[in-house]
Amino acid sequence: MPILTPKSGKPKLALTPDQRFILLCSIGAVLILLSIPLAVSMGTTSIQAEQIYQIILAHLSGNAQDSGVPLGIQNIVWELRIPRTLMACITGAGLAIAGLCLQSITRNTLADPHLLGISSGAVLGAVIVTVHTGEFFGPLTLPIAAFSGSLLATFIIALVSQSRYMFSATHLLMCGVALSFVLMSVANFALFIGDNRAGHQVIFWMLGGLGLARWDFLLIPFVVFIVCFIFLRLHTRYINAMLIGDETAASLGIQVTRLRMQLFIASALLTSVLVAHTGAIGFVGLMIPHIGRYFVGGDIRRLLPISAVFGGLFLIWVDVLSRTVLAPQDLPIGIITGFLGGLFFIALLIRGMR
Repeated sequence: MPILTPKSGKPKLALTPDQRFILLCSIGAVLILLSIPLAVSMGTTSIQAEQIYQIILAHLSGNAQDSGVPLGIQNIVWELRIPRTLMACITGAGLAIAGLCLQSITRNTLADPHLLGISSGAVLGAVIVTVHTGEFFGPLTLPIAAFSGSLLATFIIALVSQSRYMFSATHLLMCGVALSFVLMSVANFALFIGDNRAGHQVIFWMLGGLGLARWDFLLIPFVVFIVCFIFLRLHTRYINAMLIGDETAASLGIQVTRLRMQLFIASALLTSVLVAHTGAIGFVGLMIPHIGRYFVGGDIRRLLPISAVFGGLFLIWVDVLSRTVLAPQDLPIGIITGFLGGLFFIALLIRGMR
């Protein structure tokens, strides 16, 4: 029930945490539904919202030729911009919850898939497949290679986290940053000794971008995101206990080591699949959980859905910026998120020192 709190003799309506959470989720979902057609309309070629709705309805009804919109605009909207916007939403939501998961299990609010080397491991796998080995598993080769690289980075981080010399979460974060540099150096070396003609394709994974998003590419990231989200949602009570401390979690019957490894693998799986389709888009997993904590607090039960909603909304509009700031060229989206995330990271460090 709403709470009435007197202030200066006047009653003020205050929402309970659950009511505020539901309100924010509802507002975020509505903003996403409004942002998708608006984002689709923006770009080198401006398209009216009415035409977008006509194209969507025509394709959903199976009468694409009867939409009354020129074929060129139909192709731009249906084949390019709608898949790209949906991929931006899925990627933003996925990276946000992956970052939240890593921050929770390391008990370090500066943790992020990019900073801990998981994204760099996925890039390494993608570079090796693109430049050297080729698609030996068909269309699944790239996601498998990216996941293998992410799993390698996750395994190293997990080993380091169990070391008796790893005194704090800050040391773990520093180790992750160092591992990220090492893996990126190996990826750059593999690129240097490989075929120069494939170098332009690899730039996509190193800088991040959504320009290759198509309908065929949406299914795997969406399914993996849903599976990982459900897995994390089912374990929010245990994650909350781990945030208090491993001893407290163990006293509640939680197998901390096994759960931490499962959460690491879930983060690696989600990050690697997204990196395989969009490249290394950094710092989304760092920024969005912090913004979510400002609104709903640190309870993972509320923070997980809010992070997904805010992450999807954030990357939709970052993608719009990447398409328009240097139009008709696409600015790699990783450049924008890296710039914003770097400033955000510095602000967090300054706040921590204060």
